[in-house]
Amino acid sequence: MSDPLVALQQAIKSRSPVTYSNASGPTPSLQSATHLHISGTSFPKSTLTRYLKPASGTDCYPLGAIYLAWLLRDAPGAEYMKQARESGLIHEFVSVTDRKNVVDWLGGAGDGRILAATTAESSTPPGSPTRAPSALHAMPGRTKSRADIAASSSATPAVTGKRPKYVPDAADVEVVKKIKSNEVELRDRNTVLRGIKANNFTSIRTAYAEKLKKMKEAGRGGVPSATTTPNPDAKLQARKARNNYPIIIISSSPTALITMYNVKRFLEEAAFEPSLEARQRNPAKPEDLLAIYRKRTTIDASGRETETNARYFVVDSVEALSKFGPDSWDRVVCVMTTGQAWQFRPYKWNDPRTLFHHVKGIYVTWANDPPNAKIKDWNVTELKIDPHRRHVDKSVVAHFWKTLDSWIMQNKPWLMKA
Repeated sequence: MSDPLVALQQAIKSRSPVTYSNASGPTPSLQSATHLHISGTSFPKSTLTRYLKPASGTDCYPLGAIYLAWLLRDAPGAEYMKQARESGLIHEFVSVTDRKNVVDWLGGAGDGRILAATTAESSTPPGSPTRAPSALHAMPGRTKSRADIAASSSATPAVTGKRPKYVPDAADVEVVKKIKSNEVELRDRNTVLRGIKANNFTSIRTAYAEKLKKMKEAGRGGVPSATTTPNPDAKLQARKARNNYPIIIISSSPTALITMYNVKRFLEEAAFEPSLEARQRNPAKPEDLLAIYRKRTTIDASGRETETNARYFVVDSVEALSKFGPDSWDRVVCVMTTGQAWQFRPYKWNDPRTLFHHVKGIYVTWANDPPNAKIKDWNVTELKIDPHRRHVDKSVVAHFWKTLDSWIMQNKPWLMKA
């Protein structure tokens, strides 16, 4: 029998033995065999059968892989994979999910829909419209000419060992085109919002960038014209600009978590260092007034990023605050407290409820400390520092700056331009 797949199926049904051989002669195992002897016919183990791989639709399993699936039909999946590797079929073995279908077909329980067509069969897939015979051949009584005979003989493929290349039927192509033309494309909210046409808004961004630039220059006073009053003293302008930087007051208590020893590194580098360690590292007495530089990234209307350093001043006493002049309390935006009311006695507003109505209150505490009942009605935001996990310091400091920026924009927006 010429078809190895059918021969193997009939041998299994009739329980005929299947033997193996190689170049040296008969061999007892499939692993060392190169040929399979089925019902007196020898087939190479690598012979491609007509059993199609379901994932491909065009590739077929070799004979050795089909027979191995039958031999190990009751073996667990792991054992089956191991035998496939040892038999040299790791790239051609029948998949575990398809093994049952192969076994059922060999046992006679499956159907033939998974078999590729032979050369004698039609290359048109099942269910395709049949090709109508041409009017020339359908004419009754017409005798075939020598050209017709040659054309029909050339159209009949020669019987070879290879499966012929599939040529789609013209009627099939037209049917597929008709089906695709009536296909309804499903759309979700992402495809609807994305759109089909690629839009370029560069011109709009450029136009509005110029308008925003002019508005910003007009807000700053613009370029003075010849009719305006003379420029004020440069020293006065510098002093006025210097007096617009926000001020943060911290507690002078030596037990506070944030002191003049570690506040600069905490706010600039987002790294908390205990005050005692910072003092041991730098035993010199810190100044009573520290400048904090915070990197701030802004994006203009054209999408360009600009990085600036925003300046803040930190003090821990009213004496240091008085160096900024009589209007220094107008520039105080934040007071960090330890929850002790004595801290506010020398302040302009010594009652915490009144104080934190005019400035942003920050209560600094350890993350594992219990809630402090004293600050319940102080209108302060808790800033919890973890005692051990230093990698969370960045999120803590980022939360502080976000909270402070929101308060400044709502209550003292002129200080955000400093």
